[in-house]
Amino acid sequence: MRIACIGGGPAGLYFALLMKKQDPSHDVTVFERNRADDTFGWGVVFSDQTLGAVQRTDPRSAAQILDAFNHWDDVEVHFKGEVIRSSGHGFCGIGRRQLLNILQDRCTEEGVRLRFETDCTDDTALDADLVIACDGLNSRIRSRYAATFEPDVDTRLCRFVWLGTHRRFDAFTFAFERTEWGWFQVHAYRFDADTSTFIVEAPEPVWRAAGLADMGKEESIAFCETLFAKLLDGHALMSNAAHLRGSAQWIRFPRVVCKRWVHWQGGRYGRAPVVLMGDAAHTAHFSIGSGTKLALEDAIDLAAAIGAHPGALDQALSAYESQRSIEVLKIQNAARNSTEWFENVERHARLDAPQFAYSLLTRSQRISHENLRLRDADYVGGYEQWLAARAGLDGTHAVPPMFTPFTLRGVTLKNRVVVSPMAQYSAVDGVPGDHHLVHLGARALGGAGLVFAEMTCTSPDARITPGCPGLYTDAQMAAWKRIVDFVHQGSSAKIAMQLGHAGAKGSTRAPWDGEDLPLAEGNWPLVSASPQQYLDGVSAWSQAMTRADMDRVTADFVAATKRAAQAGFDWLELHCAHGYLLSSFLSPLTNQRTDVYGGELANRLRYPLEVLVAMRAAWPADKPLSVRISAHDWVPGGNTPDDAVVIARAFKAAGADLVDVSSGQVSPQQRPVYGRMYQTPFAEAIRNEVGIATMAVGAIFEADHVNGIIAAGRADLCAIARPHLANPAWTLLEAAKIGHVNGVGADWPRQYLSGKSQLERNLERERAMAAQTAGLSAQEQANLAQGV
Repeated sequence: MRIACIGGGPAGLYFALLMKKQDPSHDVTVFERNRADDTFGWGVVFSDQTLGAVQRTDPRSAAQILDAFNHWDDVEVHFKGEVIRSSGHGFCGIGRRQLLNILQDRCTEEGVRLRFETDCTDDTALDADLVIACDGLNSRIRSRYAATFEPDVDTRLCRFVWLGTHRRFDAFTFAFERTEWGWFQVHAYRFDADTSTFIVEAPEPVWRAAGLADMGKEESIAFCETLFAKLLDGHALMSNAAHLRGSAQWIRFPRVVCKRWVHWQGGRYGRAPVVLMGDAAHTAHFSIGSGTKLALEDAIDLAAAIGAHPGALDQALSAYESQRSIEVLKIQNAARNSTEWFENVERHARLDAPQFAYSLLTRSQRISHENLRLRDADYVGGYEQWLAARAGLDGTHAVPPMFTPFTLRGVTLKNRVVVSPMAQYSAVDGVPGDHHLVHLGARALGGAGLVFAEMTCTSPDARITPGCPGLYTDAQMAAWKRIVDFVHQGSSAKIAMQLGHAGAKGSTRAPWDGEDLPLAEGNWPLVSASPQQYLDGVSAWSQAMTRADMDRVTADFVAATKRAAQAGFDWLELHCAHGYLLSSFLSPLTNQRTDVYGGELANRLRYPLEVLVAMRAAWPADKPLSVRISAHDWVPGGNTPDDAVVIARAFKAAGADLVDVSSGQVSPQQRPVYGRMYQTPFAEAIRNEVGIATMAVGAIFEADHVNGIIAAGRADLCAIARPHLANPAWTLLEAAKIGHVNGVGADWPRQYLSGKSQLERNLERERAMAAQTAGLSAQEQANLAQGV
């Protein structure tokens, strides 16, 4: 093939090299508009994993890169006068110019033509069978075919400047300084014998307030030298951006995502197809050091795809686009998490230095608690001891964060695991029966610190379905008391009641008979903030609440609150989420009122706050009262995470002790972005901006998730739903899996102790077999699986 690479960065050079190695008869040319020694930036960072990929595909390049690398395992965090150090992270730093020179030399050795100072703007003029557009994040080729690639460029919220210094850092260093304008942070690492990259970053408003937008280049460098004088230890900062003037050297990071990466010219077999690679196809924030990593891996994967489909370029490019885009999206999601963490340092700054550092290390969610332990067991063990002492334990032993106690008002939970409220639709006339006793009792015996009853309704017309439980009669209260008494007598768990009103989502069938579908008969009138039909053309219409309706419903909540206290519940929660009655007031999607209960958010909050205040007055002062909210409607024009912070602040002021942070289910038009722990960032924002305890919920399904969330201060409790449906003893099983046996917060019912010892032996045997199998060849593993 005749291959033209537009752009002489790592992606274009390495792809050209690999294609020439794959088949020397390929005619490969790299066009670069700059000179061979021109480069911008200082050092670049690889992970050990990326270097391994280079070693497999071109050992000679890898050997030269290794000779030039500065390798380190440590990350160091400077915050509030403390320095926290963690090891085992495996980074490699090299000067960008040096890396390019190595790849340029290897290309020349293999016969690739390098055309420097050649500005190639018209790909159609090239005599090529394949064009690689690797011309950077401001790619002109990508812009030319934007209708095909559909790029989405999201310019992020911080300003940063890429500087250098002769201060030699022996760890990847993060440093934070508070100023009168806000927080500034540094990302620094050494990349050669005497030079380090030194990136200074701050949110745009902070940067502007400090006057940096009006400073010249030298003045702004002097500002950074003064601000980080202690870290620099007498060394100066340097800029190599001679082409930039004044504040132009401070840029905002553009996150590039392309819907497609291949443009077929004039049909599949017309002119040469154009393929995006490197920053032209995608970017990942420098805080996880993945730009060069992604570029090299693009080159490796595209070359491999072409090699795997000889003579079928269309299949090769389709395979590259479909497979590589998925892998890149994973990195970009992690980079987004990392980017947002650094954009919100003010939010995390309320944490003490050890927890702040842990939060930073796990910010991308690619490094979990147990992964961090594999990297540096001493660091994690020491941090667990610190966290245990903060939770009131003696602090002499490391305790997994999920098994530390948590106290709110006069109630102490033995651990941080909560059984979510999960609707069972199995009550008769609102009375919970034997199913509820077994369901909640089993989960209390299963090790969770707190077990929630499902949303329980405050009146017959507050129910979702006829099978929903209530707390509007003394008979219902007595049935609940039976369950509460069993939990208290048979376990060390606490039990919580969640009160709610279905609003416009009421009078429906049980989900197994048709989710959200109205009853075939026996329907009851529906009320909500404004008239609505939850499912267009299907659901019954609700009517807007009158003042009399509000007074009646508030009285129902108060009466149910008093019955919950009589039944002996330890904890009470008000349901203001998921499109139910009180949620319908909070969301602008469902609240179209023109009175004092509609319009701006402060007005939409009025009625839910009235209910909360009335409940708090009726609920025992020594017991917690929490509120569940939908932190994101996932619909344009609906509530956003920023609104959720305002909502949480109002509930805190009205007497709430904790916010249970869910999202969605307000509108059928929602488009959530799912993923592991996908709602946890909402809980973290509320906890650390509002200063109130939070409960995280949503796609949390293993101990590693819970430990990481609690350890990082992202939430105080974790609610687990579906895993508890599958296994009532989820908490005890997870404790055994991570080796937390005979430890605090994980007590087994004495009746089940014989099962505990066998479970632990079985898990130990599985771990031993896994370790043994890991050392076998693929054929030996297959034989073992077949019993051979």
